[in-house]
Amino acid sequence: MSFSPQSKIWIYQSNRPFTNDEVPAIQQKLDDFTSQWKAHGHQLKAKAEIIHNFFIVFTVDEAIAGVTGCSIDASVRVIKDIEQAYNVDLFDRFNIAYKIDDKVIVTNKEDFETLVSINKVGPKTIVFNNLVQNLNEFQNKWETTFEESWHSKVFS
Repeated sequence: MSFSPQSKIWIYQSNRPFTNDEVPAIQQKLDDFTSQWKAHGHQLKAKAEIIHNFFIVFTVDEAIAGVTGCSIDASVRVIKDIEQAYNVDLFDRFNIAYKIDDKVIVTNKEDFETLVSINKVGPKTIVFNNLVQNLNEFQNKWETTFEESWHSKVFS
Protein backbone atom coordinates (compact mmCIF):
# COMPACT_ATOMS: atom_id res chain seq x y z
CA MET A 1 0.00 0.00 0.00
CA SER A 2 1.47 3.37 -0.98
CA PHE A 3 0.64 6.52 0.93
CA SER A 4 0.66 10.19 -0.06
CA PRO A 5 3.49 12.28 1.46
CA GLN A 6 0.73 14.35 3.07
CA SER A 7 -0.77 11.36 4.88
CA LYS A 8 -1.41 12.07 8.55
CA ILE A 9 0.88 10.51 11.15
CA TRP A 10 0.33 9.81 14.84
CA ILE A 11 3.21 8.51 16.96
CA TYR A 12 2.87 6.82 20.32
CA GLN A 13 6.13 6.22 22.18
CA SER A 14 6.41 3.54 24.82
CA ASN A 15 8.21 4.08 28.09
CA ARG A 16 9.90 0.69 27.60
CA PRO A 17 10.73 -1.50 24.62
CA PHE A 18 8.15 -4.04 23.56
CA THR A 19 9.57 -7.54 23.90
CA ASN A 20 10.07 -9.82 20.91
CA ASP A 21 7.09 -11.84 22.16
CA GLU A 22 4.87 -8.75 22.50
CA VAL A 23 5.58 -7.21 19.07
CA PRO A 24 3.69 -9.78 16.92
CA ALA A 25 0.66 -9.77 19.23
CA ILE A 26 0.52 -5.97 19.32
CA GLN A 27 1.05 -5.76 15.55
CA GLN A 28 -1.84 -8.18 15.03
CA LYS A 29 -4.08 -6.01 17.23
CA LEU A 30 -3.04 -2.94 15.21
CA ASP A 31 -3.60 -4.73 11.87
CA ASP A 32 -7.04 -5.92 12.99
CA PHE A 33 -7.92 -2.36 13.96
CA THR A 34 -6.63 -0.58 10.82
CA SER A 35 -8.26 -3.14 8.51
CA GLN A 36 -11.69 -2.08 9.80
CA TRP A 37 -10.92 1.55 10.80
CA LYS A 38 -13.66 3.80 9.46
CA ALA A 39 -14.70 7.43 9.55
CA HIS A 40 -18.44 8.05 9.13
CA GLY A 41 -18.81 4.62 7.54
CA HIS A 42 -15.94 5.09 5.05
CA GLN A 43 -12.98 2.76 5.26
CA LEU A 44 -9.76 4.64 6.01
CA LYS A 45 -6.62 3.92 4.02
CA ALA A 46 -4.49 3.28 7.07
CA LYS A 47 -1.67 1.28 8.54
CA ALA A 48 0.00 0.98 11.92
CA GLU A 49 3.49 -0.27 12.56
CA ILE A 50 5.81 -0.81 15.48
CA ILE A 51 9.24 0.75 14.94
CA HIS A 52 12.37 0.10 17.01
CA ASN A 53 10.15 -1.82 19.49
CA PHE A 54 9.30 1.56 21.10
CA PHE A 55 7.04 3.44 18.68
CA ILE A 56 3.55 2.75 17.35
CA VAL A 57 3.01 4.82 14.22
CA PHE A 58 -0.39 5.27 12.59
CA THR A 59 -0.52 6.49 8.98
CA VAL A 60 -3.77 7.59 7.31
CA ASP A 61 -4.02 8.73 3.70
CA GLU A 62 -6.97 11.10 3.62
CA ALA A 63 -7.25 11.12 -0.19
CA ILE A 64 -9.98 8.47 0.07
CA ALA A 65 -11.61 9.37 3.40
CA GLY A 66 -10.63 11.85 6.08
CA VAL A 67 -10.25 11.07 9.75
CA THR A 68 -12.85 12.40 12.15
CA GLY A 69 -12.96 12.97 15.88
CA CYS A 70 -14.74 9.66 16.35
CA SER A 71 -12.20 7.75 14.24
CA ILE A 72 -9.31 9.33 16.17
CA ASP A 73 -11.05 8.40 19.43
CA ALA A 74 -11.24 4.80 18.19
CA SER A 75 -7.47 4.72 17.60
CA VAL A 76 -6.84 6.18 21.06
CA ARG A 77 -8.97 3.41 22.56
CA VAL A 78 -6.79 0.80 20.84
CA ILE A 79 -3.65 2.46 22.22
CA LYS A 80 -5.16 2.55 25.72
CA ASP A 81 -6.04 -1.15 25.39
CA ILE A 82 -2.41 -1.88 24.49
CA GLU A 83 -1.24 0.18 27.47
CA GLN A 84 -3.35 -1.86 29.86
CA ALA A 85 -2.66 -5.24 28.29
CA TYR A 86 1.13 -4.77 28.22
CA ASN A 87 1.63 -2.48 31.22
CA VAL A 88 3.28 0.32 29.22
CA ASP A 89 2.81 4.08 29.07
CA LEU A 90 2.18 5.37 25.55
CA PHE A 91 0.94 8.86 26.44
CA ASP A 92 3.73 10.37 28.56
CA ARG A 93 4.99 13.25 26.41
CA PHE A 94 7.72 13.98 28.96
CA ASN A 95 9.62 10.85 27.95
CA ILE A 96 12.36 11.61 25.43
CA ALA A 97 13.76 9.06 22.97
CA TYR A 98 17.24 9.20 21.50
CA LYS A 99 19.80 6.83 19.97
CA ILE A 100 23.25 5.87 21.14
CA ASP A 101 25.15 3.42 18.90
CA ASP A 102 21.91 2.55 17.06
CA LYS A 103 20.20 1.63 20.34
CA VAL A 104 17.01 3.51 21.19
CA ILE A 105 16.86 4.80 24.75
CA VAL A 106 13.85 6.41 26.39
CA THR A 107 14.30 8.53 29.47
CA ASN A 108 12.36 11.17 31.36
CA LYS A 109 12.72 14.88 30.68
CA GLU A 110 14.85 15.57 33.76
CA ASP A 111 17.35 12.79 33.02
CA PHE A 112 17.53 13.87 29.37
CA GLU A 113 18.28 17.43 30.47
CA THR A 114 21.11 16.09 32.66
CA LEU A 115 22.50 14.05 29.75
CA VAL A 116 22.57 17.22 27.62
CA SER A 117 24.26 19.24 30.37
CA ILE A 118 27.05 16.64 30.82
CA ASN A 119 27.44 16.24 27.02
CA LYS A 120 26.27 12.60 26.88
CA VAL A 121 23.69 13.90 24.40
CA GLY A 122 25.33 16.27 21.93
CA PRO A 123 24.58 18.12 18.69
CA LYS A 124 24.91 14.98 16.52
CA THR A 125 22.95 12.64 18.82
CA ILE A 126 19.91 11.23 17.01
CA VAL A 127 16.63 12.17 18.67
CA PHE A 128 13.04 11.36 17.73
CA ASN A 129 10.71 14.21 16.81
CA ASN A 130 7.32 12.69 17.62
CA LEU A 131 5.66 16.00 16.72
CA VAL A 132 5.83 15.32 12.96
CA GLN A 133 2.42 15.68 11.34
CA ASN A 134 2.61 13.91 7.99
CA LEU A 135 4.42 11.10 6.17
CA ASN A 136 6.87 13.44 4.45
CA GLU A 137 7.94 14.94 7.80
CA PHE A 138 8.07 11.47 9.33
CA GLN A 139 10.39 10.18 6.61
CA ASN A 140 12.65 13.24 6.69
CA LYS A 141 12.47 14.78 10.17
CA TRP A 142 11.41 12.10 12.66
CA GLU A 143 14.91 10.72 13.30
CA THR A 144 17.07 13.82 13.32
CA THR A 145 20.08 15.26 15.06
CA PHE A 146 19.69 17.01 18.39
CA GLU A 147 20.98 20.26 16.87
CA GLU A 148 18.30 20.22 14.13
CA SER A 149 15.36 19.31 16.38
CA TRP A 150 13.09 21.15 18.76
CA HIS A 151 15.02 19.39 21.54
CA SER A 152 17.96 21.78 21.10
CA LYS A 153 15.73 24.79 21.75
CA VAL A 154 14.16 23.28 24.88
CA PHE A 155 17.29 21.65 26.33
CA SER A 156 20.06 24.10 25.34
